[in-house]
Amino acid sequence: MGREGYGVSTIIEKAFEALYASDDGSLDTAASLLAAAPGADAELVRRGEEFVRTLWVRGWQPADLVRTARRELSDEHVRLLAGLIRTETAGYGRLPHRWQAQLADLDADAGRPADRFSRATAVLELYRLLVRLPRLDAVGPVPGETLPPAAAGEPRMLTRIRALLAKAEATGYPEEAEALTAKAQELMARHSLDEATLAAGAPSPETPGAIRIGVEPPYEQAKAILLDAVATANHCRAVWNEAYGFSTVVGFEADLDPVELLYTSLLVQGTAAMTRAEAEQRAGGRKRTKSFRQSFLLAYANRLGARLSATSRRVAAEAPTLLPALASREVAVGARTDELFPETRTTRVRAAWDEAGWTTGATAADQAGLHPNRPHLP
Repeated sequence: MGREGYGVSTIIEKAFEALYASDDGSLDTAASLLAAAPGADAELVRRGEEFVRTLWVRGWQPADLVRTARRELSDEHVRLLAGLIRTETAGYGRLPHRWQAQLADLDADAGRPADRFSRATAVLELYRLLVRLPRLDAVGPVPGETLPPAAAGEPRMLTRIRALLAKAEATGYPEEAEALTAKAQELMARHSLDEATLAAGAPSPETPGAIRIGVEPPYEQAKAILLDAVATANHCRAVWNEAYGFSTVVGFEADLDPVELLYTSLLVQGTAAMTRAEAEQRAGGRKRTKSFRQSFLLAYANRLGARLSATSRRVAAEAPTLLPALASREVAVGARTDELFPETRTTRVRAAWDEAGWTTGATAADQAGLHPNRPHLP
C-alpha cells in the first residue's frame, strides 16, 4: 500500500490525472504521491515506455521527441526521455532504417540522482509533454512492422560524399573547401541521374519517401531556407514545421541521405564563415548584431541555392535523353509532398536588414561554391 492507504494502481491513476490538468498544483500533488510510493516506480517507467510506443505509431521518431523535449523542457527531462527510448526500442529485433543513428545520438549521461519528489516532478512534466504531442505524418515504418531487407553497409557513393564534406569542413582554406563541396554536389547530381537511368530502363514500384531534419534556433528561418535550397537542387522538396523545429524532406530514397549530409556540412561551413566575418568586423571597430548574422545566413542560403541548382542542371544537360525521366520523378515527389502536406502555406522572411551581413554571406556562399572544374589545392 502507498500513501494514505492507496494501492500502486490507484496512486498511478491519480498521478496521471494531473497530466491533463491545466495547473501545476495538480502536478505537485501527484509528484508527492509518487515520491511516497517507491513501489510505483516500475509501473511509472512502464507507462512512460507505453507513451513512447504510442508516439511511434503517431508518426514520431526518437530524434523528433528529443528535439521537442530539449526545446520545451530541461536537460534532466531529455535524459529521462533518452532512457525511456533506449529501453522501449531494445525490445525489437530490428529497427527501421535511420533509427540506429538517432539512438546513437541519445544522451548517455544519467545525470545526478535527484530526491524522489524532484525526480517524480520531472517524470510527470515529461509525460505531460508526451501525451499532448499531436500526430505527425509518418516518414517511415514503425518499430515492429515488417521491414525490407537490411542493406549491407553504407552505399559507396554516400561514403565518398561524407568523406568529401568532412574534408571541406576541416580545411582552413576556402578554395579547398569550395572544390571539395563542389565535387560532393556533382556526385549527388550524377547519382540522381544514375537512379533516373535505372528507373527509365526498368520502372520499379519505388515511390518517394521522406525524412525529418532538425532546423534548430537561432536563425532557424535562414536554416530552413538553406535546407530547402539543398533539397530543391537535388530533386527533393522540403516543408518546414517551425513549431516543432524540423523540416520534412520528401524525395526518392537515394537522394534523401545525401541531402541531409550536404545541408549539415554547408551549415557547418556557413557558421564558421560567419564567425570569421564577425571577427573581421570587430577588428575593424564595427559592432555586429543579430541582424548581421541573420542577413549573413539568408544571403548564404540564397546564393548557394542558385549555385547548387546550376550544378544539377549542368550535370543533367549531359544526358538530355534522361530529362523526361528526371521530370517524371520530380512530379512524383511533388505529388507525394502534396499528399503528406495538403495545407502548406508560405511564410515571409523575418529578418532585420544588414548590408554588411548580406554581402559577406553571399561572398561566403561563393567560397563554398560549386565549380568542380577549378583546380584542387594540394
